[in-house]
Amino acid sequence: MADLEISSGENAKQRPGTEWPVPWVAIGWFAALLLICYLPVLKRLANDWYIDEDMGHGFFVPAVAAYIVWQRRNEILSKSYESNWLGLIPLILGALLLAFGTFGVELFVTRVAFVLSLTGVVFTLGGWGLIKELYFPLILLLFMIPLPSVIYYQITFPLQLLASQIAEHSIELAGIPILREGNVLRLPSGDLSVVEACSGIRSLMSLSFLSLVYGFFFDEKPWMRWVLLGCTIPIAIFANAMRVTLTGLLSEVNPELAKGLFHSLEGWVIFMVALVLLVATHQLINAVYRRSRAQQ
Repeated sequence: MADLEISSGENAKQRPGTEWPVPWVAIGWFAALLLICYLPVLKRLANDWYIDEDMGHGFFVPAVAAYIVWQRRNEILSKSYESNWLGLIPLILGALLLAFGTFGVELFVTRVAFVLSLTGVVFTLGGWGLIKELYFPLILLLFMIPLPSVIYYQITFPLQLLASQIAEHSIELAGIPILREGNVLRLPSGDLSVVEACSGIRSLMSLSFLSLVYGFFFDEKPWMRWVLLGCTIPIAIFANAMRVTLTGLLSEVNPELAKGLFHSLEGWVIFMVALVLLVATHQLINAVYRRSRAQQ
């Protein structure tokens, strides 16, 4: 495998003005093997993006990750890397997970196995140096994988109850009589059930992905991406509670406004509000950061 003998010793360090001799033959072999092994997994994953509204952002995840790599291609290729056979460890582990997930009919495991195998390929071809350059788009790929059912329901139910409680107090402040029973809001116009789709998990998953991408493109500080990711949790919870509250208020005006197209439009409007809140949070954090730096 002469193609994997990228460089060694002092040659493994960055050499300004030189480019990494890309091992296209090795990349082609690895790509073909990954495609052969994971094509059924990827096809079913794409189908889930299409039918599952919670995963509509999945189509954009690999595209954005690929764009980030393409945008930084000159910077990446200007450095030299050393192949590392330790990359075979995640490759073998990925193969084992693929077999386990396939025979055990566990889709989440097979999809994680793909990302793990891809990481192993990168590690094998370019070692730690290439991993450091590509770790962020590799992490982004995890956002294209739907949560396993066990974790999904453990998250959605508390979010349903929280959204119901916030909406109950908000609607009461508007002077409308309301009675909450679990995740069901009883209003004069009828019952409003906060189902799993209204738990906020959809906006939380999409907003989490967008927060990392936004932080990457609009802020040079690597730590900002992870701070914004943490901020998406309260923002998504607040935005979803607003949606449930708005649905309850509109149902008192006209019950038809809480159904069908109008309800979907409410979701899009509230999601845009969540994006605005994310941008505002970013600006606020930066303002505090600049002020603290100025006082030092």
